[in-house]
Amino acid sequence: MNLILTAILLLVGVFFGTQAQKKHLEDLNAREDALSYMVVTNLKTVPAGLGQPMLVTGSVVIAFDFFRRFVARIIMFVGGNISVYETMLERARREALVRLLEQAQTVGATQVHNIRFEFSRVGASSSQANIGGGAELLAYGTAVR
Repeated sequence: MNLILTAILLLVGVFFGTQAQKKHLEDLNAREDALSYMVVTNLKTVPAGLGQPMLVTGSVVIAFDFFRRFVARIIMFVGGNISVYETMLERARREALVRLLEQAQTVGATQVHNIRFEFSRVGASSSQANIGGGAELLAYGTAVR
């Protein structure tokens, strides 16, 4: 009985998680399209004569949900790419970048240079992997008008 309940809960989690991910990707696509006019580079120096540079940031914290941890453990046991984490981290990277660009837009910038990403684990320590936890992805760069 417990095995059946666990399977049902996993299926419900997969269904609702997939729907939420699909909605988030649609939202990201629309927001990225709206910001596509921005010049975005990883140049370390801002080209001369562009105006006053300012720091802009975008940050997102994502949770490692039960379903992804469950699938990841199976994959870790047999080996291979952990695509459920790759997808989750790709969404987090895109979200952090969009938030950075939205902040740049708010201050009137049309370009962001020297974009960098930082990743850190938050929440549960590695010895508490069963409890949960998540990750923060921070994007930062130099915006100019």
